[in-house]
Amino acid sequence: MSFQVPKLAKLSSGHYIPTVGLGTWAIPNNIASEVVYNALKVGYRHFDSAVLYDNEKEVSEGILKWIDENPSANKRQEVFYTTKLWNDECGYHNAKRAIKRCYKRVERLGYIDLLLIHSPLCGPKERLETWRAMQEAVDEGIVKSIGISNYGARHIEELLRWDKLKYKPAVNQIEISPWIMRQELADFCRSQDILVEAYAPLNHGGRFKDKTLVKIARKHNVSTTQVLVRWSLQHGNIPLPKTSKIERLESNLDVFGFELSPEEVREIDQPNAYEPSDWECTNAP
Repeated sequence: MSFQVPKLAKLSSGHYIPTVGLGTWAIPNNIASEVVYNALKVGYRHFDSAVLYDNEKEVSEGILKWIDENPSANKRQEVFYTTKLWNDECGYHNAKRAIKRCYKRVERLGYIDLLLIHSPLCGPKERLETWRAMQEAVDEGIVKSIGISNYGARHIEELLRWDKLKYKPAVNQIEISPWIMRQELADFCRSQDILVEAYAPLNHGGRFKDKTLVKIARKHNVSTTQVLVRWSLQHGNIPLPKTSKIERLESNLDVFGFELSPEEVREIDQPNAYEPSDWECTNAP
């Protein structure tokens, strides 16, 4: 059976998101612009930043460099830019100010495609107040879609029950890899028309020599990195592989020319594993 992976997915907001993005966490701001520019040159159209990463401005500069190079061919609307509000920016008034700062850093882009709450750690009252400010940013036209990150099912249910909800979260960005599949949470998100973005899909490089991955990669004549990205796509996620190495950008994106069999996907799956390689707060109060 053929498993076709689309290059674009439709959000509940009506906008489209490229199904592979470049994560920019820990890409220093002195090279972020050049990494993003080169990523666009090899075909990336989706970039994930955050206030915490301290590289929003530089990510936008890379995008603008690419657009300015050939404005008749390279269009802003082809590029999807995400940022996230950090924990100390939650609450209505804090979030209003923070969103303005986020927009100001990338003002020449014209708008933010996707704005996320970075985590649920600020607490129930502040989470909902932040969402109120984010909804207003959509109405003001500076943000196209809004979503959540590191949310567990109870946090999502809290938001969906809120009587002031105007725009549902378009995505939930959570750590997903074969060693932390979160299948129940991912299935719940999809049941609510919330797309799942998978950060750290490469497990921060800690499993590249895994024997199963190496065997399957050799069979398809690809890298273990490509196998992990393709695995995530075939599970219905939007993976956000991260690299600061320009020479690795192209191969990480080259995942649409081969297909894992159902048997290979099952071989890679580790449904009983719970081994986060990053922070864990989907179970926060």
